[in-house]
Amino acid sequence: MNSNLDYKQQVAALNQWFETDLGRMVLKQESRVLQQLARNLFGYYLLEVGLLCKHPDYMQSSPIRNFVRVGPCHEGGSELVALPEQLPLASDYIDAVVLPHTLDYVLDPRQVLREVERILIPEGRVIITGFNPFSLWGLWRMMPGSGRHLPWKGHFIPYARLQDWLSLLGFDVEQTQTLLFRPPWKKAFLKQRFPRLDRIGQRFWPWFAGVYVIVAVKRVSTLTPIKPRWRLERKLRKVVAQPIANCSRGKLEE
Repeated sequence: MNSNLDYKQQVAALNQWFETDLGRMVLKQESRVLQQLARNLFGYYLLEVGLLCKHPDYMQSSPIRNFVRVGPCHEGGSELVALPEQLPLASDYIDAVVLPHTLDYVLDPRQVLREVERILIPEGRVIITGFNPFSLWGLWRMMPGSGRHLPWKGHFIPYARLQDWLSLLGFDVEQTQTLLFRPPWKKAFLKQRFPRLDRIGQRFWPWFAGVYVIVAVKRVSTLTPIKPRWRLERKLRKVVAQPIANCSRGKLEE
């Protein structure tokens, strides 16, 4: 996305795919997981940062009632129109952030995570959904011609690498859930037959899931600041000098 026009075209193409049968199925499956996770989110402000104009429906299960969306959709999609890499929000202000496939399609995924870390309060949580490259979905993007079209031309970040990025920013990963082990085929009858494969995959080979959901919490450093050495040395000189002065005065009085 080298220009503003390219960015808008990419966002439009991405949203068109999520309006297809396959795209709606992905959002539906993710919404079930997000509804469960949203029940454990507490605080005053919940923020969703993404590129999708159609969002997973999960808010009704969250006890957080102040909900804001940040994204590129001007009409009926986002309350705050902004780039995910440049969030116009104060630091240490938001209680929880949801990133629905945001890192898959932004220009700089690590910058988005840095912004999320900045705006989250201590012990705040981030929920991330993403496509797994080590899956049937990841293999499909290697088919001739697929890598030139959305959604297959996204980053598809391995969740092990994403966990490393989060750790470097001071996050602890609380849990990782996996879903969609079925192949990304468009035939409706295949989608009805393959839920059994989803159940088997979650039990025996979760690392091959098409989609992962990660929950991480922002930890606060408990390290005690170290005072400058010259201050410590000055205090030590005072402590050592005091007994000597008292001792000398005692001998003179005798």
